[in-house]
Amino acid sequence: MNVGLLSWILDIQRTGINNYLYNLVTAMIEADKSKNISLIHFQKSDDIIYQKVNDVVIDSLPYNIPNPINLSRSIKEAEIDVLHLPSHMFPQISPFFINKHVKKILTVHDLIPLLFGQKLPLFYKFWALTLKLIKNRPNYIITDSVNTRSDLINYLKIPETKIKIIPLAPNKHFKFIKNKSTIRDELKSKYNILSPFILYAGSVELRKNIPLMVKSFYKLMKRGVKTKLILIGSPGYGYEEIVKTVKLLGLSKDVIFLGYVPDHDLKKFYNVADLFVFPSLYEGFGLPPLEAMACGSPVITSNTSSLPEVVGDAGFTLDPYDSDAFADKMFQILTDDNLKIEMQNKSLKRAESFTWERTARETWKVYEQVCSE
Repeated sequence: MNVGLLSWILDIQRTGINNYLYNLVTAMIEADKSKNISLIHFQKSDDIIYQKVNDVVIDSLPYNIPNPINLSRSIKEAEIDVLHLPSHMFPQISPFFINKHVKKILTVHDLIPLLFGQKLPLFYKFWALTLKLIKNRPNYIITDSVNTRSDLINYLKIPETKIKIIPLAPNKHFKFIKNKSTIRDELKSKYNILSPFILYAGSVELRKNIPLMVKSFYKLMKRGVKTKLILIGSPGYGYEEIVKTVKLLGLSKDVIFLGYVPDHDLKKFYNVADLFVFPSLYEGFGLPPLEAMACGSPVITSNTSSLPEVVGDAGFTLDPYDSDAFADKMFQILTDDNLKIEMQNKSLKRAESFTWERTARETWKVYEQVCSE
């Protein structure tokens, strides 16, 4: 069985879906599947992952524009049996129409383009259109959560029998560090960040419900709690509105926008944060809370979409429209050391149940199943 995975998203700055594919392939390599994996992309990469598998580089159009016709030709020439698309982006859907004799697996992480399309940039509208165009063509659809499976059934009428739920996992380097003083010194030196602080990680956009978190933080400050709010992540849609909310509440010195932070530093932030807050309105899975739990951080998140599946009983899940509830729970955790320790232990235990070994193993079973049918 020769499995092809479209990997061009590994060749750019990795977040979200990019990390999903990288961790999935890495775990498959560790499971001794290298000879059966072909990574297909549009330009040569120095990443060591390509040295461990079959590297298939597609000829691009001028200015490195992806050529969907060459993609389908490369899949045929590489004798791919199963093609796995880690997302449904437009430049890579031609195999669904041209490579008819190749089995196809599509991962759909969420239906954000459909559910929030009116509020998102034009790019997401194309994403939604693409998904509708190919929704019935994969042999199987893999998704990260029960919630997204329900969305696929309810909004796109995908048969339940064609959907396989395979949860994600935190990167292995997200782990608990005992010596907090050292990493506090490192964060102070590199980012000028001092403890204590509340942490958020993820894209800084309206769908993530950042204005509510800022308002909850404002109410917390009014109760006399001395702390900072650190926002890690690249600016997204509505970023200007979020900054305006911070300024209107007089929190410019207390809410710190750090932008993108590499994982080796993000791990340190997770470890020394007094609390991780993630009030997102919708997530296909929600990796940041799980990453935070793997580092032992207490977690407060929303009670919507897939987030309760991820957090379980290890954290608090609240109404994402209730800023008072978020402020009250933040106050409770930050002023009760026993509760913080209890939540830390629960976080670590919960995170242990999610592994990339399991994700890779169950994904490979889907490849084998579709080949045998």
